[in-house]
Amino acid sequence: MKVLIAKPGLDGHDRGAKVVAQALRDAGVEVVYSGLKRSPEEIVAEAVQEDVDVIGLSILSGAHVLLARKVLEGLRAQGAGDIKVVVGGIIPPRDVEPLGALGVHRVFPMGTRLPEIVKAFKETTA
Repeated sequence: MKVLIAKPGLDGHDRGAKVVAQALRDAGVEVVYSGLKRSPEEIVAEAVQEDVDVIGLSILSGAHVLLARKVLEGLRAQGAGDIKVVVGGIIPPRDVEPLGALGVHRVFPMGTRLPEIVKAFKETTA
């Protein structure tokens, strides 16, 4: 399995994303980290170029619904709608269902334990 961990939007804090990336690597997952402040278009292009199975969006800015929608739309437009998208960060409970309705595979609110995240990523491509 190959995963892209991405930081969309203007959020400049990536500690959580790096912790998740390291936990996935420690569990034997191939991880690509996009870096900070990527546009949805850049994330889609990198996911397609790297031939990833899953994109993990780390979002703390509050724009998670909009950014997830743009990434999912971009994937579909590129013929890569089979790439699964998961979202983690500061996600209010009221937004979990709308994210799922958009096509987000899993949502990891702040405080989700690393073993649960790693297990979910592995189950996503099983």
